[in-house]
Amino acid sequence: MKIQFLGAAEEVTGSKHLITTNNGHTILLDCGMYQGKGMETDAANRDLGFDPKLLDCVVLSHAHIDHSGLLPYIYKLGFRGDIYCTPATRDLCSIVLADTAYIQAQDIRWYNKKMDKLHQPKAEPLYDLKQVDGVMKHFVTVSYDRPIRLFDDTMLTFTNSGHMLGSAICNLEITEQEGYVAKPTKKDQWYMDNMSAFAPAPKNLVKKRIAFTGDIGRPESHILPSPMKFPQCDYLITESTYGDRLHEGEQATEEELLEVVENTCVRKKGKLLIPSFSVGRTQEIVYVLNNLYNDGRLPHIPVYVDSPLAVNATEIFRLYKSDLNDGVQDVLRFDDDPFGFNTLKYIKDINESKQLNHSDEPCIIIAASGMLEAGRIKHHVANHIADPSTTILIVGYCTPTSLGARIQDPSKRWISIFGMDRKINAEIIKIEAFSGHGDYREMTDYLSHSIDPKQVKQTFIVHGEPQAQAAFKEHLHDAGFRNLSIPKKRDTVEL
Repeated sequence: MKIQFLGAAEEVTGSKHLITTNNGHTILLDCGMYQGKGMETDAANRDLGFDPKLLDCVVLSHAHIDHSGLLPYIYKLGFRGDIYCTPATRDLCSIVLADTAYIQAQDIRWYNKKMDKLHQPKAEPLYDLKQVDGVMKHFVTVSYDRPIRLFDDTMLTFTNSGHMLGSAICNLEITEQEGYVAKPTKKDQWYMDNMSAFAPAPKNLVKKRIAFTGDIGRPESHILPSPMKFPQCDYLITESTYGDRLHEGEQATEEELLEVVENTCVRKKGKLLIPSFSVGRTQEIVYVLNNLYNDGRLPHIPVYVDSPLAVNATEIFRLYKSDLNDGVQDVLRFDDDPFGFNTLKYIKDINESKQLNHSDEPCIIIAASGMLEAGRIKHHVANHIADPSTTILIVGYCTPTSLGARIQDPSKRWISIFGMDRKINAEIIKIEAFSGHGDYREMTDYLSHSIDPKQVKQTFIVHGEPQAQAAFKEHLHDAGFRNLSIPKKRDTVEL
């Protein structure tokens, strides 16, 4: 068989890896959207590197857009296979994909107005709500640790990766004849284009085990269980987002957040703006604030979650309370809603969101997107970044080209937002420990305790910036992994 790396290769977004077996099956691991570069990512998202009509199935690690965001697009182009994922991932995809379609429509409308003035060609969105509704009918949900047969020769098992609600390590066990390709059927042209990758003579049956990590969570998340050990594999495809960094401890994070709240909202009497991914990160921050509120330590100030998607996602988290960790279960014994408290308000209405910009009251505003590339938080930042009483708190990874990364550059005193230069007077703070990604020590420990590195024939490092990937490669080597490689986009490897 062979695997082709079509996304998240030497970068963090756009996760897509295509497996083609000697028996003629095509399996796509994730179908993620490129993010972080505004309209510049449009061409990359349209250039899939495969024909969706010839794809047999998708195996989806989790619902974040950089892993799931192009599913409606491949449906639009003719994909009609099954999409395998956990139940929570399916429920979250139903809202994040619809939200992404809405954001695209808004972005395209703004972009086309600009093109009209320049007498340039207009753009079309990748997909709309019709394609979202269509692709959702192709989801097949599978619980953790329950093997399912994809084809006669292929088994799939999901293992909880602890990254977000529903996230999974994808474990594939494929039995095939080495050097043999099944007799071409309706995919004749595809086989003709790819036959050269295989030897013609059939050999003995061989079982090959592949583990794809998706994203690896943290052992001490505020709301999620620790990543569970996954089965031994022959080939490992692992993320490396924080392959060169270490996080702070959980308790330090809670205390640091409280200090930022007190300094901004009590001492400076300003607004604390928290750009946050609507699914996962927002719920974790709200949970920590809820605990501080229950302990009587949170200042009596309004807290707003200003995101329709976050509101809907939180409802799904409430449905899956039993999938959350023991700490949340303890809180549930005396607090039936760990994602709500008296001074917290969830906002859907756009007019209420706009009113926040005209209010002078000290408050906390949590809104998407986490990288500040779109959404309501971008408007809040645009309106308040020049105010020295404001604090902008970064709580997750931002790609280097994103607005969220650029405002962290201490040498920058001005920043362009919505085409206007704005002075950076607000305080910019980062708390990386809220990240849903394990750091290099956590990831290395998890991988080396789940499987025997000596039995892994080859390890592919994906989903990371080049510096992080290079560092993580060294850490994995020190842990006993060998035959480590960092594939480039479109690289094809024989397994």
